[in-house]
Amino acid sequence: MDLTYASYLKLEQLLALQEPRSAPPEHDEMIFIVSHQAYELWFKLQLHELDRIKRDFCDNRPWNVIAAFKRVRTIMKVMVEQVDILETMTPRSFSSFRDRLEHASGFQSSQFREFEFVLGYKRPDMLRYQQPGTPAYRQLLQRLQEPSVYDCFHRFLEQHGVALPPEVKQRDPTAAAVANDTVEEGILKLYRTQPELEILFELMTDFDEGFQEWRYRHIKLVERTIGGKQGTGGSLGVEFLKKSLFHPVFPDLWAIRHKL
Repeated sequence: MDLTYASYLKLEQLLALQEPRSAPPEHDEMIFIVSHQAYELWFKLQLHELDRIKRDFCDNRPWNVIAAFKRVRTIMKVMVEQVDILETMTPRSFSSFRDRLEHASGFQSSQFREFEFVLGYKRPDMLRYQQPGTPAYRQLLQRLQEPSVYDCFHRFLEQHGVALPPEVKQRDPTAAAVANDTVEEGILKLYRTQPELEILFELMTDFDEGFQEWRYRHIKLVERTIGGKQGTGGSLGVEFLKKSLFHPVFPDLWAIRHKL
């Protein structure tokens, strides 16, 4: 059989994956399923691109990294805009099928936790939302232990003359990213002397801002939909989500804004 658009994209299988659990199906359960499946596809693509960024940082390929950050920044903008679709669902329409979700929760999205870990926002306690021994758990554990985009960014800076202090070179890869004064001074020097790197740093900051915007929009969506209730499946709800709000992925780039 000749390859077709439908067979290449496996559309028959893809379009059969939306199975509402409410009976008869509640109208808005479909938008809930499709939107979250779409997010998982965006997470998959983001992880694919971030792995490339890690390689290109380590191989000192600035123009490749610039192109990749332009792409992940654009994907992030789409992810933010996708919240608008979910916000057309009212609290009452969500309540009509919420009980059918049972113990399922967005906290269990292993790809989103991978996304955080790959960027450098590592919280080992997030592993508790995955079932030990599963492929998702093993993959997330690997992401926790391997160098992040933030770590590879340090290697890239070192190749451009930034002298990394021991606490940066020997940092625990399972620890969350933190700003460093010496790294900040090195970035400032590169801002002033290498215009192509200024382009990169601004793209990274733009991506970081977009990720923070997505967090904010997601939190307000949850708050708008369930208020102060406990999250689906017993997850911790809005107050827990707020703890990660405005947490930068690249803290050094934010720490120097007043010096530029």
